[in-house]
Amino acid sequence: MEQNESGLIEKIVYLNRVAKVVKGGRRFSFSCLVVVGDGEGGVGYGLGKANEVPEAIRKASERAKKNMIQVPLLDGTLPYEVLGRYGAGRVMLKPASRGTGIIAGGPVRAIMEAVGVHDILTKAIGTNNPHNVLRATIAGLESLRSAEEVAALRGVPVSTPRK
Repeated sequence: MEQNESGLIEKIVYLNRVAKVVKGGRRFSFSCLVVVGDGEGGVGYGLGKANEVPEAIRKASERAKKNMIQVPLLDGTLPYEVLGRYGAGRVMLKPASRGTGIIAGGPVRAIMEAVGVHDILTKAIGTNNPHNVLRATIAGLESLRSAEEVAALRGVPVSTPRK
């Protein structure tokens, strides 16, 4: 977990070396998938491509900062269970009780740490391609709505649950 000068958490999810075969041999370039978050519900991702690794990381970070979204959090976890979908990727995100920790692998773990979630249960279904898993997770987080948003849409006040 790397925190940069603007207070954002930056995580490299996937770094790939790509070879292009040309007349003189192989040309290598790099693609980098980065997640950026503020640890308080803000998260974004970016893909950067370049001939050098540091340049690919820089480009990915800039793109991630540009397309950040806000996620409603409730006591260090999500307000309710959600299924994110993107391509063949499906990611189930389930709120967990305090002390559970982040039960997630690879791209999902990076996103949850960057967004500021401390307790969650997740399962990636269908594919283990980091691009699709990451975008499915973001799609799931984007679909979350806070109690205040739902109450405003319904035109009713936020109330406590009945016993």
